[in-house]
Amino acid sequence: MLQYSHWVFDPLVRYAQDMSIEPRLASRWERIDDLTMRFYLRQGVKFHSGNPFTAKDVKFTLQRLKQSVDFKGLFELFEGATVVDDYTVDIKTKKPYALLLRMCTYIFPMDSVFYSGTDDDGQPKDAIVKIGPSFALTHESGTGPYIVAEREHGVKLVLNRFAGYWDKESPGNVDQIVLTPIKEDATRVAALLSGDVDVINPVPPQDLKRIEKDPKINLFPFSEARIITLQLNQKRRPEFQVQKVRQAIVYAINNTGIVDKIMKGSATPAGQQSPKGYAGYNSACVPRYDLKKAQSLMKEAGFPNGFECTMISPNNRYINDEKIAEAVVGMLAKINIKVNLKTMPKAQYWDEFDAQVADIQLIGWHADTEDSGNFTEFLTMCPNKETGFGQFNSGNYCNPEVDRLALAAQSETDPAKRSEMLQRIEKILYDDAAFVPLHWQNQAYAAKKGIKLAPVLNTMNFPYLGDLVVE
Repeated sequence: MLQYSHWVFDPLVRYAQDMSIEPRLASRWERIDDLTMRFYLRQGVKFHSGNPFTAKDVKFTLQRLKQSVDFKGLFELFEGATVVDDYTVDIKTKKPYALLLRMCTYIFPMDSVFYSGTDDDGQPKDAIVKIGPSFALTHESGTGPYIVAEREHGVKLVLNRFAGYWDKESPGNVDQIVLTPIKEDATRVAALLSGDVDVINPVPPQDLKRIEKDPKINLFPFSEARIITLQLNQKRRPEFQVQKVRQAIVYAINNTGIVDKIMKGSATPAGQQSPKGYAGYNSACVPRYDLKKAQSLMKEAGFPNGFECTMISPNNRYINDEKIAEAVVGMLAKINIKVNLKTMPKAQYWDEFDAQVADIQLIGWHADTEDSGNFTEFLTMCPNKETGFGQFNSGNYCNPEVDRLALAAQSETDPAKRSEMLQRIEKILYDDAAFVPLHWQNQAYAAKKGIKLAPVLNTMNFPYLGDLVVE
């Protein structure tokens, strides 16, 4: 959805490849006070509907984000937006917030006129519906480089260039993009090598060397900093409430072996949420596979004979996700934990994940703000439906000290103090085995020669296809 947003909508600001912030619908901005940032908007920008883009669309969009189950945790600290004039808007937070500008990369202004009123079924056009039909699911009016021309779920998405696109300096020269999901790795690679498609992602780790040697193809690998984890549901399984059982599971899973054998080295084994380079990265939190230690912990916890539990995993969301899940099942069997695994396509997976249908659930996370705090806010803070914190914590892990530090870090403006807080969080989670860290996955695209893909790729894996050039 965020990739789609960069193609069909446009954010106020976005990350450049060097992770600096560059202007988009906001041409410039300035700090008014500790709580307020003023944004000066581009004039003459049109939505796909033909409606003009103004400050009221920014206010409308922020209000909608604050109501979203998935996004309100991100925008919990935002008081709201105030329209100064048609092309000036103030965005205010409830307390000083060091990451305000980064969060504005997630404000993709929606057409407030287009999404006002009710649809043919009497439902508000701006309704946020996770499961089931909605106006926004089948109608779009953005300011982005592409218009949705055709969409057949699970089959293809066709995007046509928007003739009225505001960014006349964009080098992009692609008139139409057809996105086709190809689940099977071998079929996807074959489609590229035969010329049936121009670009593929992801490139399966086992095919990286083969594609790299092909003279007709360019390979574009990059580190995505997305952590792949397992969550252990403490509400469903009383065994997972026992710290030593959780620790045993972490020790039993050979994540270095998974990286070597399944990921073919195209990932980094993890012992924590934060990758190296992030403020919260703690050098003491290293991978810790030790089968004898795991078996000993199970005995100490009072479960020498183990127990039986359930697990779900997607089979087409993360690189080799199904194979990883199957490997985990085998590893946990060695400490007498019998896991009944069910895998499914991502289109079905997230409804099941939200419903917490299984005792162990696999999830990957790339920090929304490219910052350590975001991992904790969504994956390991106590689940809270009002604030949205812990929205994707299906393990129901809850530690008040983690929550206290995470909230304090949000408004700490001293980088050293903030980093210390975030590193303390990682150590608490590590010692407590709050979740099972697997690895940070790498990404790779491959494309025919002549497709200048490198300039539009970034570590978030939000390719800016509006700027794509084909020679």
